[in-house]
Amino acid sequence: MTDARGSDSRIGETNARRAPGTPCWVSLMVHGPAATHDFYGALFGWEFRPGPQQLGPYARALLDGREVAGIGQLPPDRQLPTAWTPYFASDDVNRTADTVRLCGGTVGVGPLDAGDAGRMALGSDPAGAVFGIWQAAAHLGTAVAGVPGTPAWNELLTYETTGVAKFYETVFGFELDPETSAGRDHVTLRLSGRPVAGIQGVGDALPRDRGPHWMTYFEVADTDASVELLVGLGGHVLTPAQDTAHGREATVADPEGARFTVVRPPR
Repeated sequence: MTDARGSDSRIGETNARRAPGTPCWVSLMVHGPAATHDFYGALFGWEFRPGPQQLGPYARALLDGREVAGIGQLPPDRQLPTAWTPYFASDDVNRTADTVRLCGGTVGVGPLDAGDAGRMALGSDPAGAVFGIWQAAAHLGTAVAGVPGTPAWNELLTYETTGVAKFYETVFGFELDPETSAGRDHVTLRLSGRPVAGIQGVGDALPRDRGPHWMTYFEVADTDASVELLVGLGGHVLTPAQDTAHGREATVADPEGARFTVVRPPR
């Protein structure tokens, strides 16, 4: 996670059309959406309303009436790991999907229309990490940022950064900013000089049951209190709360096992 992660997390409305490559939405597919709504509603104060149903039951999470994330239902016959998935903006999802394939990635879903909201696809990079592509129409993406309960950052955890960073550079036009410190394999992804996401190479430290995956960070007002609440709601702590250069953060999982990080940014 880069120390400048807050540069695109301005407090207030962010519901404007994003430049291609900008993270614009996060979505979670689960087996039990009702229980998941209860969990995140209690943890982040979210409420829910129906969204596009092209991939099955789907709801948008609202914070004070503004859309911040989505939660859908996995088909009952698909025993897939639940995971938060970031979506990156595109002006042409078909062209972006073609570029994904040409660069060694795969497209598992779409491109397809999501009602009048926009057009989407789900892909994976050459190492297997899943991400979304979003071409906005009526739905522009996350409508508010920089306050507790909103996505704050997305970080790819993968084996090594070199090859996969080139993939994202080509597909989304990111500028690559490698960290030069010894012993750390990290690349910040930038658009017009602005940090928008990160890639962390962790080698064999990747969870065996997950492999490469994107990690979404959610802002909270108090990391320790949020972790205590999460445990009481049936969640699990994977990395205890600790102070970092980016704020106080803890890596956790919801009751279905979807991993995410809660962070209170420095004040």
